[in-house]
Amino acid sequence: MTMTPPNLDRRDFMLATALATLGGAAASAAPASAQAAAPTAATRLPGGTVYTGGTVDGKPVVSALGVSDLAPGKLHRLYFRGVEGPSGQPWLVSVAVLRGANPGKRVTLVSGVHGDEMSSIHAVQAIINGLDPAAVSGTVMAVFDVSRPAIESMGRRWPNSGRGVDLIDLNRVWPGDENAPSAPARHAGLLFNRLIRPNSDYVLDFHTSTSGIDAPAFHLAKMDVPEVKAMAELFPIDQIFDNAGYPGLLTDALFRVGIPAFTPEIGNARRLDPSMIPLFVEGTKNVLKLHGIIDGPMGRTGRDTGVFVGNSLAPVLATAGGIVEHLVRLADKVTPGQKIAIQRNMFGETVAEYTSPVDGEIGALRSDATSEPGNVITFILFNRSTPEGAEAYPE
Repeated sequence: MTMTPPNLDRRDFMLATALATLGGAAASAAPASAQAAAPTAATRLPGGTVYTGGTVDGKPVVSALGVSDLAPGKLHRLYFRGVEGPSGQPWLVSVAVLRGANPGKRVTLVSGVHGDEMSSIHAVQAIINGLDPAAVSGTVMAVFDVSRPAIESMGRRWPNSGRGVDLIDLNRVWPGDENAPSAPARHAGLLFNRLIRPNSDYVLDFHTSTSGIDAPAFHLAKMDVPEVKAMAELFPIDQIFDNAGYPGLLTDALFRVGIPAFTPEIGNARRLDPSMIPLFVEGTKNVLKLHGIIDGPMGRTGRDTGVFVGNSLAPVLATAGGIVEHLVRLADKVTPGQKIAIQRNMFGETVAEYTSPVDGEIGALRSDATSEPGNVITFILFNRSTPEGAEAYPE
């Protein structure tokens, strides 16, 4: 299996893998060998809550959390002490824990792993603040701003000051290492070991599309894992990318320790998407009902929206420079040879026309009107039989 460089971002990784596996036409999702069986139950690690003795805005600061230590029937807001920054002050991560009045499963909602993904944070806020502790069985934990330094600059990556300023994608270093030679990896290790893993039976890691790419409402999910499939299908969204995952992603790190996890993707980066956020709030509440955390009838699901599940992506790349006119919209169905975009130079002359190489649905569109050669014009989500020896397709 070819290993992907850990600093490759989501868009570039999709492109690199797609081109490598299908010679520039599409990418195949090969199931990882570890996916043959569902993960075992999450391990309840020893230890509990460690208070630092400090408070910020009246909220306690902890360096480790055991949700069973918190009073039941209440919503608790606190800060988790992460790694120290260059000034010597720790990066504090905002955490809300709704511990129900009755015992039950523990679901964790993570957001802010990338600093420019605002709809993911807003959705998690809406979910946790919309629950009644008296009506909850079990625990819902919400983590809002995992990559605080990236959020401060509205950037995708953590600005690490190890050798000058490196930009580190935090979703390439999980499960982290508390003794790693970089602050982001240490931060990930602290959160994984002392906050997320010991308090979770299931995890939803919320994201958005990357800057420069528009995407529909979709998931990245390992659909050959029954527990993941059952949760992912409960969202009234457009698409599910049946995605194998790879080392460095939070979902993959969780899966490796027996915690089922997947990645809801809510629209586009850098802004709130009021049309998509409610779909993910509704779907998450369906997940909480599935696990008996809240009661009530199921809302809309993927069955109601006709969710399309694909296991591969075909990138269509710009072959010239110029202004791109899309002829399709997100989630449109396309067929091989169908014209999907036109590109013109500054005189308005056509310099390139682009067609779909496969039968599938539009899974992403370039958001900038101009493009240089080599940029992704669109990704097309489709299905194909996995070629023998193909590598697993991660985020």
